[in-house]
Amino acid sequence: MSAKSSDQLDVSRETMQRLEVYAALLTKWNPAINLVAHSTLPDLWSRHFVDSAQIYDLAPKNINMWCDMGAGGGFPGLVTAILAAEADPDRTTVCVESDLRKATFLRTVIRETGIRASVEAHRIESVAPLGADVVSARALAPLSDLLGYASRHLTENGVCLFLKGENFNKELDEALDHWRFELDTYPSKTNPSATILKIGDLTRA
Repeated sequence: MSAKSSDQLDVSRETMQRLEVYAALLTKWNPAINLVAHSTLPDLWSRHFVDSAQIYDLAPKNINMWCDMGAGGGFPGLVTAILAAEADPDRTTVCVESDLRKATFLRTVIRETGIRASVEAHRIESVAPLGADVVSARALAPLSDLLGYASRHLTENGVCLFLKGENFNKELDEALDHWRFELDTYPSKTNPSATILKIGDLTRA
């Protein structure tokens, strides 16, 4: 366990071991398929792992299904799935990622960490409705588009958790032309210009 990782995440030894396996696989695969920007590797734990982990506690407890759209390198979906492996073992996570190379990477992490998750290697629009209690996304699309994707996959009482940058207010204004929803915002713990959006009661305007 590296000092850098253990200093930033307060988790059990078993959970940290899974995260370390994930980090090692990402570092190994990244030069070939560009899972994260090379410039962020020196800050891998803060920029990607801690950034993803912070949304875990914002989700409802004891849920059945978490869908991560445009999962890419697995952030935030695989991080939250690893955190749930001990705390909420009945939860399943579906990572939707249309890039076949990235989907193969995600399946490798799932296998090597032994977590309860699967990968849909298709575009989110073509995936059959998943009935997810939580839909998450990070750096995928403008908010209005995200809500369109998420609306097909959410349960009636499901929530969206989206990590957004400093321009989220503009995206919010545009989304309100098409959608109605309840919104809570939370400042990012890893980026002072970023915000986490928690959205519920989603309906078309």
